[in-house]
Amino acid sequence: MKTASIEVSAMSLVKEALVKAHQYQDEYNIFTFINDTAAIEKAAKIDERIKNGEDVGRLAGVPYALKDNFLSPEGGSTASAHVLEEFTSPITATTVKKLEDEGAIMIGRTNLDAFAHGSSTENSYYGATKNSKDTTRVAGGSSGGSAVAVALGIVEFATGTDTGGSIRQPASFNGIYGLKPTYGTISRYGVVAMASSLDCIGFFAQDPADIDLLMQITAGQDAKDMTSLPDYYGKEEKFDDPIKRIGIIKDFDNEVVHPEIRAALAREVEKLRASGHEIIELDMPALKYALAAYYIIQPAEVASNLARHDGVRYAFRSQDSQTLDALYQNTRNEGFMPENKRRIMIGNFVLSSGFYDAYYLKAAKARTLIIQEYEKAFEKCDVILTPVSPNPAFKLGEKVDDPVAMYLEDLMSVSLNLAGVPGLTIPVGETANGLSLGLQLVGPRRSDQELLQFAKQMRSNTKPSEDEHADVMGGDD
Repeated sequence: MKTASIEVSAMSLVKEALVKAHQYQDEYNIFTFINDTAAIEKAAKIDERIKNGEDVGRLAGVPYALKDNFLSPEGGSTASAHVLEEFTSPITATTVKKLEDEGAIMIGRTNLDAFAHGSSTENSYYGATKNSKDTTRVAGGSSGGSAVAVALGIVEFATGTDTGGSIRQPASFNGIYGLKPTYGTISRYGVVAMASSLDCIGFFAQDPADIDLLMQITAGQDAKDMTSLPDYYGKEEKFDDPIKRIGIIKDFDNEVVHPEIRAALAREVEKLRASGHEIIELDMPALKYALAAYYIIQPAEVASNLARHDGVRYAFRSQDSQTLDALYQNTRNEGFMPENKRRIMIGNFVLSSGFYDAYYLKAAKARTLIIQEYEKAFEKCDVILTPVSPNPAFKLGEKVDDPVAMYLEDLMSVSLNLAGVPGLTIPVGETANGLSLGLQLVGPRRSDQELLQFAKQMRSNTKPSEDEHADVMGGDD
């Protein structure tokens, strides 16, 4: 990762990123806010500190993109939602503070599905973000803006959140690395909540080594987030043997997986086998319940978290309301996107009297089975390799009016969030028509660094002529 120094100024790094951000914005709709003034001011201060011989941090002058559901006073923290359009945060998210304490400079806030509800970044109040390889196709979601900012080389890294695949799927669609850590590894304080028992903070980058550094900086317990784990990152037990037992899940129905994704998985399996790794087929029948369980548990938590947006306390308030009930109704009707409303209604339904036992309680039991299934799987293997989603990037508008089809895009990603295990998207080439393909490495809880180390090993074993995903920034690791 290229950082500022006597030879390379923070100002030059930031100006280059800002030029690219403006250059690509109209075509790809990546940002909800570009941080021109403050970013330049911060770069000047870092250059002055370097000149004075001060310690400026491990990310000195590195421009980065911030998913617009991370709170900080710079720019509005909108979560790409109309109801938060006028909201300016009085606090700074723990992740943002840790990054900027090490000298990173936020050059823009990235577009997402409003409140992170979606798999395509089409559910944004600010319009859809376009795929980095084909502007007629989706960027993936919900962290589509962050993924495209990295894929186009605007920044070397970007933040994301992953509740059911929202880092891994857009990383796959745009040909970059994206990590969803073990649940609780990075503090969620200061990040707009979607589903609190599923939300994870993670990163996009062109190189797993860069994500490793970002994890070293941001992982750790936070007194402001009671779900955050004690600091284990970099201290977890390592597998001494470089030869891994690689699990392949048999239970995904091949009929729902795109042929080119199946072919990419088969190619990677053969490469791993040729490198001496052991391939183990896994039976994980409980995973067939993951999507149904997720779309009960997640909307239930969404309904609870979005109850605070009522037009009374902060942000958007409907002006056409004569009574308190009308204020609530009109504010929420005008302020939320259709997908937000859909999830609120589903969530309130499954939590309602008479339906809690029939739906939510059964989903919670299924979640326990899924956790146990992963625990059993990792007794047999070290790492699981699986598709991220059943399809490459689909056409804009193709699934937006069919919520069931859109939800099925999460078929292979949601089980990791239900189980709290880490997953890392790795780029594995392109389709015949040039769309990016990715697979995900899955490990047991707290194996985040091991996944990144294995991804580095896989990357280094790729011959240069075959590596279609070299670091476009050209910087040093």
